[in-house]
Amino acid sequence: MKRKPITARELARMIGVSQSAVSRAFTPGASIAADLREKILQHAAEMDYHPNAIASMLSKSRTNIIGIVVSDMQNPFYPALIEKLSRALQEIGQQSLLFNIARGSNLEDQLSALRRYNVDAVIVISATILSAQTLLWATEGRAAILINRIIEDVDLSCVACDNAQGARAVADHFHALGRRHVAYVAGLSHTSTNSERRNAFITRVAELGMVLSTQIEGSEYSYHAGRRAAMKVVENAPKTDAIFFANDILAIGGIDALKEQAGRRVPEDIAVAGFDDIAIAGWPHYDLTTFRQPVDEMVRVVVQMVEEGSCAPGKPPIVKRLSGELVIRGSTAPAHHGCSAMPG
Repeated sequence: MKRKPITARELARMIGVSQSAVSRAFTPGASIAADLREKILQHAAEMDYHPNAIASMLSKSRTNIIGIVVSDMQNPFYPALIEKLSRALQEIGQQSLLFNIARGSNLEDQLSALRRYNVDAVIVISATILSAQTLLWATEGRAAILINRIIEDVDLSCVACDNAQGARAVADHFHALGRRHVAYVAGLSHTSTNSERRNAFITRVAELGMVLSTQIEGSEYSYHAGRRAAMKVVENAPKTDAIFFANDILAIGGIDALKEQAGRRVPEDIAVAGFDDIAIAGWPHYDLTTFRQPVDEMVRVVVQMVEEGSCAPGKPPIVKRLSGELVIRGSTAPAHHGCSAMPG
């Protein structure tokens, strides 16, 4: 039968040292003689002893655990961001504890669970269903950073892509291609990311003398929402020759609907652009023009803030908007003014 793991107290008794010495031997940087540390670690390996991370977490003011809150896991952008973030946190000795706030769930119950955990910091990844006040309550007394969403006039540090820069870049690209009747497809209309992208795109379209043929308010950032929105664009504004979708997964659904249901050619009849540059955007079937979020830089800045403690309670909130880049692929091309955008 499998032997029951021994405790720190039992190991200390076997070696003839104090329990605190065992604890210091497994704590990087702790004050303990090198020969004593080596002796303890050698006996621990022989007895297959491993320190209890949860017990250690409960007994110390620091736990080396970061809570990560996310509420939109169906968007492929977020799992990719979480993977890079958790790996970067590990490199500075921090582990991640994920809280997935599911749509339709009891927010108070889920966030109460977050408050019960002793974590060193809370990183909130675009929790679109959480209000500013709810976020403040959930992160009360903790170091906290919000990624991919900016909340103005609230004591929360925020790190996000420069959404306005990206939206203007897409509008400029459409204009350079000779596209003149353009549409915007939103994700969640009440979020800061959507508002920044929509407002900047519409403003730039007007400045360039283009026509905003229609604006579709989406209910979510999803593939099927993109399909539905693309069909609405075709039905409501048949002259549209370019569509800017608020993110890539919307655009990918839109491309499939335009080709399969509407009989439109992409990019010949309608140019399509998205936002994020998720992995599937580069697949040959979609070859999606998109604005790439600076994920690596966002992760670097967030991890640096955690490591330096600049997001600790009582410190002034830091707001950083980071530049991305337009990635031009085959879903956009120059307009053929002699041809109608209508099929047939």
